[in-house]
Amino acid sequence: MKNLLKNMNKTTKNNAITYSMVIIFYIVVQSLVTTGYISNHMKGLLVPICVYVITAISLNLVVGISGELSLGHAGFMCVGAYTSAFFSSCVGTALPDTLRFILALLVGACVAAVFGILIGIPVLKLRGDYLAIVTLAFGEIIKNLMNILYIGKDSAGFHFSIKDSMSLNLGEDGKVIVKGALGITGTPKDASFTVGIILIIVALFIVLNLVNSRSGRAIMAIRDNRIAAESVGINVTKYKLMAFTISAALAGVAGALYSHNYYTLTTKKFDYNTSILILVFVVLGGIGNIRGSVIAAAILTVLPELLRGLSDYRMLIYAIALIVMMLFNWAPSAITWRAKIKAKFKSKKNKEAE
Repeated sequence: MKNLLKNMNKTTKNNAITYSMVIIFYIVVQSLVTTGYISNHMKGLLVPICVYVITAISLNLVVGISGELSLGHAGFMCVGAYTSAFFSSCVGTALPDTLRFILALLVGACVAAVFGILIGIPVLKLRGDYLAIVTLAFGEIIKNLMNILYIGKDSAGFHFSIKDSMSLNLGEDGKVIVKGALGITGTPKDASFTVGIILIIVALFIVLNLVNSRSGRAIMAIRDNRIAAESVGINVTKYKLMAFTISAALAGVAGALYSHNYYTLTTKKFDYNTSILILVFVVLGGIGNIRGSVIAAAILTVLPELLRGLSDYRMLIYAIALIVMMLFNWAPSAITWRAKIKAKFKSKKNKEAE
């Protein structure tokens, strides 16, 4: 095993560590669930942890790798959640459960990717605060649009309205699927912790391979110096749009996983606060650090629930934990200290090898 790790280059080794970390986490948690050491309340957090991890990975592709600030990621989650839930509700029992769920995930990813392209083409010409404001507006528009949208189905086909369910004029065999602010009810609960872990690994595989590819190096070159990248013939619009679209698609997958974990789906979970929460995961885990996003999203999702017994002090401790993580990752003295510790262990390891 040691010889195998030695023969690996640094990138492959880091990727292998990231995948191994996710797999070990799954094995440990699944063992605790099987033996009954995890409460039912904590079991209910397992799928949301996977949802937030996937979303944090996807946002880090835009914020960390592409260098753009997006505040509307919850909007892409909302698109993926609603379209996948709508698909599952329409299909019903016509397809086997597994096939229906796989197709629902693909529908959520594809529709979110289309929205990513439509939003990305005009938006990615903007920079900095302007881009953040437009993406924030997109997230709010999507949420409010879903709140007023009614869709029903009968023998004549689909009916749409932005007034109320009575305006759909459905026949006797009609069924209201999207109910405005009440959302979608009756979505099959196909999501599970195992499926969530598989999707995390898929998201990691897509993002890590993109980052280490020629396209990924072009995206990072644009992030570091746009003018220099353009001067050597890199198509800035193409590569920025590529990163934005892939990020939107992965957010759509996370939304689809979320929608199939609950019987009722509403827009409350896809507001501005969710976009900021995902950005917090990315920043605290390290901008551009995919593994850090995985760890931060998992810890910060479960931490408030672990502290629930502390009542009034719960959010205070949570805020202190956020500050400590921020200082540990970004304070100059902490960075210097980590570099010294890393150099010390490296020199010790070299001496042992000699």
